[in-house]
Amino acid sequence: MTTSPDRVLTPATAWKRLLDGNARFVAEQSEHPNQDIGLRHQLAGYQNPFAIFFGCGDSRVAAEIIFDQGLGDLFVVRTAGHVIDPSVLGSLEFGVAVLDCPLIVVLGHDSCGAVKAAMEAVATGVMPPGYLRDIVERVTPSVLVATRAGRTSVEQIEGEHVAQTCHLIADRSAIIAERISDGRLAIVGAEYHLAHGAAQVVTVVGDVSIAE
Repeated sequence: MTTSPDRVLTPATAWKRLLDGNARFVAEQSEHPNQDIGLRHQLAGYQNPFAIFFGCGDSRVAAEIIFDQGLGDLFVVRTAGHVIDPSVLGSLEFGVAVLDCPLIVVLGHDSCGAVKAAMEAVATGVMPPGYLRDIVERVTPSVLVATRAGRTSVEQIEGEHVAQTCHLIADRSAIIAERISDGRLAIVGAEYHLAHGAAQVVTVVGDVSIAE
């Protein structure tokens, strides 16, 4: 898998491109870019995404649609509740170190079943069976951090989980932390609202501001 050398974006310009796409989606003016047959054939030989998405596996939260992007634009990793494990970190490092993406977006959403399950487990002390327990255990620290700070609503805990995920990625990966430190990479944590379609920033690790 190789990348094309013709794309140079900063974290800020990558994020602006995504914001513009989400604005089109909300306004029902999506352009559906980069989905033609010519590009499909061209991309058979390489990929050159400009952003990495790590999001929840929820069927209603498809990054390419929400941010009005197309084939080859986004490198997407998804798990239920956007919980992190070694394979997730390895995938994110691949997107950063091999594909040279300047931006990671952690995309949470409202009405998240994984967050609600973790909240229920904390409240009742009853864990779900099988590997569902693993997901709940990985979300539980976010529930505890939020509730101990007095943020007890589902929406507040969902936002806290997005923020905790962003900082955990930067803490766990030396490759990602180094690129954030030298300005080549940033992480944006955003929460997607299912009903109205907008993605709201929760936290930023690094710099995505556009210089005037």
